[in-house]
Formats: sequence, C-alpha cells, structure tokens
Amino acid sequence: MTAPEKPPAPDSLPNDKAQKDAEVRVHVFVDGRVQGVWFRQTAYQQAHRLGVRGWVRNLPDGRVEAVYEGCRSAVDELLAWTRRGPDRAIVTSLEVHDEPPRGEQGFSIR
Repeated sequence: MTAPEKPPAPDSLPNDKAQKDAEVRVHVFVDGRVQGVWFRQTAYQQAHRLGVRGWVRNLPDGRVEAVYEGCRSAVDELLAWTRRGPDRAIVTSLEVHDEPPRGEQGFSIR
C-alpha cells in the first residue's frame, strides 16, 4: 500500500484569482457599423457597470477607439461586449493591444 500524495504547497498552485484581479490596460480599435449606433454611450454604461476606467471615441475613418483599464475579469467582460456592441452595431473586427496600466481615472467619452 502506498501513502497518499501530499497536495502541492499553496504557493506552488496557480493563483487564478490573482490573475483575474490583476490590473490590465487594453487599447482597442473597433471596425464595422460602429458609429451612429450608440456605441460610445453604451460602452460608457458598460464600463461604469463593470468598474472599468478609460475612454472611448469615434475616429474619422469610421472606427471606434477605446482604452479599457481595470481588473482583468472586468476588462475581459467589457471586451466580450465590445465584440458584439449595442443592438444596432455590426462589429466586423476588433483589434486589441495590451499596454501597461497608466492609472486611468473614471471613464469618458471623447
């Protein structure tokens, strides 16, 4: 009969909660029918609901640009929403760039 294996030491286990709560920042560019469909206002509402900081604005080329900063799980949830957008939007592509957090305060529409 063999002795049962000892569980790994707590500090050797992956810390999923710490990864989900890590502060992150992403810079996103959204293409498709994303202007004139309440994209910025709805992004603002979603960001406030999730506690994500940053900003969103329309670009002259028809895309929407945004910066999302906050805990990874909240930013990931906002990115999932961004891939769909509001009801009248048609998102055809989403470009996401990771950046170091800069300490954004609040969320604004530019």
